[in-house]
Amino acid sequence: MLSRSADALFWISRYIERSEGLLRILHTTYVLSLDRGPYANNSWKTILEIFSYLPKAEKAEMEKDADQILEHILMDSRNANSLRIVLTKARENARGMQDHLTKEVWEQVNFMYHMMYDHQLSSQLKTNQQIPAVERLLKNCLLFTGIVDSTMSRGMSWNFMNLGKYLERCLMTIDLMEQQMIDNDLSEEKDILYWRGVLFSLSGYEFHLKNYRSNEANDNVIHQVVINDTFPHSVMYCLQRIRKYLDNIIEENSPEDPEGLRRQYGRICSSVEFADVQTIRGMGAPAFLKQTGNHLREFAWALSQTYFSYS
Repeated sequence: MLSRSADALFWISRYIERSEGLLRILHTTYVLSLDRGPYANNSWKTILEIFSYLPKAEKAEMEKDADQILEHILMDSRNANSLRIVLTKARENARGMQDHLTKEVWEQVNFMYHMMYDHQLSSQLKTNQQIPAVERLLKNCLLFTGIVDSTMSRGMSWNFMNLGKYLERCLMTIDLMEQQMIDNDLSEEKDILYWRGVLFSLSGYEFHLKNYRSNEANDNVIHQVVINDTFPHSVMYCLQRIRKYLDNIIEENSPEDPEGLRRQYGRICSSVEFADVQTIRGMGAPAFLKQTGNHLREFAWALSQTYFSYS
């Protein structure tokens, strides 16, 4: 496969996964911002830290205006991480890769792009139809995932797309969890209400209630989001899926130093796979997550240098 084709397929999935994550966090944050509970005051801070490059003073001011945040995160063309820009980039990559995509996948990406430029969406975001508009966008991201899964052949295109998908998901999980903890002292036990924003944003609240029975919410959530390899948005689950697709790619497109790439990635997996909650808490959970995220970004750059001919 040509490097530019692999690059485009990799980034299509990264952009759609980023869109889905953005919309889940936005939907959760909007709903919880209507709550009068003790953890509602700073509920907009996380999404602005992850998806906006504004100076801190502007972010702090924007936190007071939900309508302004929706406009900035969804529609603002000056924000490189806005949904409109991300979906535009996904379509640009997909448009030139139609030979590697099924017709259904291309049509779904194209449909989502046109949704973002539909005047009806802009109108809904200025009325009491904001939540239904966000939910409609989110459902189309989920529909893209289903279409890819049910129509794409399991060849190199599939491998590069899934590599991008799980790399982006892992980084978003790390960023979300790190932002939740970075300004808070976890030496004090938090209740489940403190963590519900993270869990809802990762589609993991129901999973948590069904699988964790003790009252140690801090440890339970750290275990679920970082270590639990049966939770599809956990760091460990994503790392295992990345390893599978990386191995598939190396087998069919062996680089000059395949073992070097494998060793670099293996070190990241090992640091999570052989950790436990006590180890993570001892190091400091935000520091552990930050280190893992940095190493994963370094691996992503090495992968790009190897397969996408980046200079």
